[in-house]
Amino acid sequence: MDSLSQKKAKSNQVRIIGGQWRRRSLHFPDVAGLRPTPDRVRETLFNWLGQRLDGQRCLDLFAGSGALGFEAASRGAREVVMVERDGQAMTALRQNRELLGAAQIELVAADGLAWLAGERGPFDVVFLDPPFQADLLATALTVAATRLAPGGKIYAEFGTRPDLEGWRILREGRAGLSHFCLLEPA
Repeated sequence: MDSLSQKKAKSNQVRIIGGQWRRRSLHFPDVAGLRPTPDRVRETLFNWLGQRLDGQRCLDLFAGSGALGFEAASRGAREVVMVERDGQAMTALRQNRELLGAAQIELVAADGLAWLAGERGPFDVVFLDPPFQADLLATALTVAATRLAPGGKIYAEFGTRPDLEGWRILREGRAGLSHFCLLEPA
């Protein structure tokens, strides 16, 4: 393998940073718009959430690489539902779930907003990291709010900040072109 191929292969993996699968690397395909949440952002997020998600039910709506959902499962989430519409990404999610033996992860091959419109929930934590260019976050936030358990929180990652009226921003940060925040309904 030449150095360019090695660099590309290394860039298409994500490392779980905490919990039972800490330091495990997972591979994901080269899909347009797929950008896993970076390690340091995930570390910040799970510091905000309290490191452990024991017994919680989580939704990773635009799963992509699965970085957020696998991290939640590694940290004790009782159930993690990952929704992804891209076939290549879904194949990688299945392979990674099998590699880890992660029976608590349910994979759903579907459009995130269409799936969320059904009777789903309640969820303790919802991860919303849609493709930035798709402009889906505002709609996803509105619907996801109706799927939260009492005291539930939403993690949102975005390039351009949407209107967050009706939301209480618990924490927020920035890494490169990504902005991220932890929200709860106001």
